[in-house]
Amino acid sequence: MADDFLIFRPDDVDLARSPLRRGIAEPTYVLGAFNPGMARLPNGNLLLMVRIAEALAQPVVDGHVRAIRWTPGGYVLDRYPLAGVDMTDPRQFALKGHAHRMLALTSLSWLLPVELTPDGERIVAVHYDKAIEPAAPYQDYGVEDARISRIADRWYMTTCSVSAERHCTTLHVSDNGIDYWLEGIVLDHQNKDMILFEGLVGDRFMALTRPLGEVYFAYPEDSPYVGGPAINFAASPDALHWKPLEAPGIRARKGSTSAMKIGGGTQPVLTDDGWLTIYHGVERRETVGIYRSFWALLDRDDPTRILRLEDDAPLIEAAPALTADIAHQMYLPTPVVFSTGLADGGDHYLVASGEADLACRMTRLRKDRFR
Repeated sequence: MADDFLIFRPDDVDLARSPLRRGIAEPTYVLGAFNPGMARLPNGNLLLMVRIAEALAQPVVDGHVRAIRWTPGGYVLDRYPLAGVDMTDPRQFALKGHAHRMLALTSLSWLLPVELTPDGERIVAVHYDKAIEPAAPYQDYGVEDARISRIADRWYMTTCSVSAERHCTTLHVSDNGIDYWLEGIVLDHQNKDMILFEGLVGDRFMALTRPLGEVYFAYPEDSPYVGGPAINFAASPDALHWKPLEAPGIRARKGSTSAMKIGGGTQPVLTDDGWLTIYHGVERRETVGIYRSFWALLDRDDPTRILRLEDDAPLIEAAPALTADIAHQMYLPTPVVFSTGLADGGDHYLVASGEADLACRMTRLRKDRFR
């Protein structure tokens, strides 16, 4: 039984069943099938909610680069003069000549439910009929990076919704773990990694958040921390209305390989020792950076109390050997692993990750690794 393997890849997606077929007749391809939220279903099987980044096979035509956009009437293509954009980052392009940094995406993302056996080793079904696609103007450039938490008898799934209107966190809810309805926006602009704790804390829902901004302020010179994107906490009476907590959360520390920025990864799960969560840290390198997974343990009654923080040695790193047979599909210049789901496997945990922004990776970690 392998402890690290790819379970879902770009070539596993049947694009004939993509929601983009409603409007986009031109050839597309799967840029990535990655960053899966994960949950245990009532039948014992695992569910991966896989982000499918679908891109045009020929994005540049007649001196223009094209982007896919959802509308209530179907999907359309927008055109931008090639001379007016910067295409350095393969995931997006920047429009020149604007007062603010202005981006468009080279792909549009939708979510595909993939059901696995209880051990996560084999695909049982791919539920195209239950795919989640943009459904509102605040999602017209896609729905990204699901995180799923089961709380009592409901499954709560946060997603990042992208549009020209706003870059926000949205909430989907399910009574069976596989059929979700959209509740709407729960956090506003650029709060990219909101993840609900898998259980109430007292009588409140709690979540990790990661707000982004255009400017960050410096810590004092003798502080162990580095300013920049970091993990905060928020609480809610109903999972819809959230109040940020005043206590600082998980900060990037000087000397760590995660010092560029950090953010939430898997849903926090309750253990005998406290709330366990796996988060991501980024080391500055080229355009994208190197993404690795680290872990933290939070107090069960007051999760703002960080009991243990392991940010020296990575818990999970990118594994080029896993993607060797699909290396021709790689497009990122640096190693990336992005952990997005955690499930109990008995004496071990199963961790679902996006590998290289390309495929879904499963990793088995013994529970005593976190003692």
